[in-house]
Amino acid sequence: MSGKKIHSALISVYHKDGLEPIVRELQRLGVRLYSTGGTQHFLEGLGAEVEAVENLTSYPSILDGRVKTLHPKVFGGILARREESHLAQLTQYGIPEIDLVIVDLYPFEETVATTSEEAAIIEKIDIGGISLIRAAAKNFGDVVVVPSKAEYGMLLQLLKEKDGHTELADRRELARRAFLVSSHYDTAIFHYFNRGHEGEAFQQSILQSEPLRYGENPHQPGVFYGNLEDMFEKIGGKELSYNNLVDIDAAVALMREFKDAEPTFAILKHTNSCGVASRNTILEAWKDALAADNVSAFGGILIANCAIGLATAEEIDHIFYEVLIAPAFEQDALALLAKKKKRILLRIKDWHANRRSFKSLLNGVIEQDTDLKIETAEGLSVVTKKAPTSAETEDLLFANICAKHLKSNTIVLAKDKQLIGMGCGQTSRVDALKQAIIKAKAFGFNLQGAVMASDAFFPFADSVEIAFEAGITAVIQPGGSIKDQDSIDFCDEHGMAMVMTGVRHFKH
Repeated sequence: MSGKKIHSALISVYHKDGLEPIVRELQRLGVRLYSTGGTQHFLEGLGAEVEAVENLTSYPSILDGRVKTLHPKVFGGILARREESHLAQLTQYGIPEIDLVIVDLYPFEETVATTSEEAAIIEKIDIGGISLIRAAAKNFGDVVVVPSKAEYGMLLQLLKEKDGHTELADRRELARRAFLVSSHYDTAIFHYFNRGHEGEAFQQSILQSEPLRYGENPHQPGVFYGNLEDMFEKIGGKELSYNNLVDIDAAVALMREFKDAEPTFAILKHTNSCGVASRNTILEAWKDALAADNVSAFGGILIANCAIGLATAEEIDHIFYEVLIAPAFEQDALALLAKKKKRILLRIKDWHANRRSFKSLLNGVIEQDTDLKIETAEGLSVVTKKAPTSAETEDLLFANICAKHLKSNTIVLAKDKQLIGMGCGQTSRVDALKQAIIKAKAFGFNLQGAVMASDAFFPFADSVEIAFEAGITAVIQPGGSIKDQDSIDFCDEHGMAMVMTGVRHFKH
């Protein structure tokens, strides 16, 4: 039989239900049992031979049971690695190895739910049990941890099917569950003590806190928690506001995808890009990004993926903007831009991407992996008879990035790696497309030969029909609709190209 054999177990549980079949299996396997207090009496009632922890430590349970297992002869046996130097110390101090730890913590949450008597609640904060769980989980390489009665079934199965042997994967999984139990338990205790002081939880965290002038609106107080200096050097301008920070986050997320591309400029307003262009020079990129919507650009957030020189700075200086972000500023450009004392200049030092994103809502927080998926030409599936040209493919990938960073439902129209029309935050994809077409025509763009990107699939063929009538020749979308074929058939009948990515980029 492979794996590590369980020779000894420490059992200290609050809830005894479900424990009996485990004890029977441990008896069958000849496992030496250690326990204390009520658990010991329960095991002995089942006819099991149990060694009292008090005999092992030479100390009785003291302080009304508050201290029973907290002793080197217990924790040494759990935490010792099964290697020569640690085993020698166990022998030196007469400490037995403990291979299995079974714990079920005091019912703190249940007690809080059933009484307001603080003394009773405090006594249900488990100290020894949580320490046993963490110690055994830390040493999962050698020790099996069962952190709650929810894991009794898993342990019983292991005992029966593997005759008391466990693999590293088994012990690691139980350790993962143990730290989940531990973190949940500590969080419940924290929430009890934190009643009425919820905001102070963040104040006392390791993150730096910086009061903002106000939040989204002047009547809403606001605070930023984090360290902006890791990402940016703030060169000049007024203090960053709540809305500035939200917009800057959106701008960096978009430009991060162009950081290794040719010179690219983007203009954002209320987290949505109203102008994006990639060109041979950053000056050309700025001019064409601005041309996409020079009205919305007023008071916007500007971001570039390369250094800003004097010629570009002179052009930028003609409009009012809130924040300008770039990896570098040439000295003469900086001297010019810094004359506008309230304009915020940020030199980005690190295109850091958070792997996880969080949002507070209802009575809690939701968490997800950040959308860091980037499509490539090799990953596109051509679903129409006509394939896009190489130029159209470049535009499709460009438009797809822009669509990914606009609020859903969204449609992006692009041509020659320039955003020329977009519709976002609409309740229907057709409305988003119509908005994009109207904006493109309002700023004088010819849509003949342009491409279209959608953040999600087309439920009907109506969107591609409208796009064709406007002059669109190629489409990129994730696919996945039960009526995908309707859109494909329309494209085939009208000489349009369509590619699918298989990846949806909703942004709520």
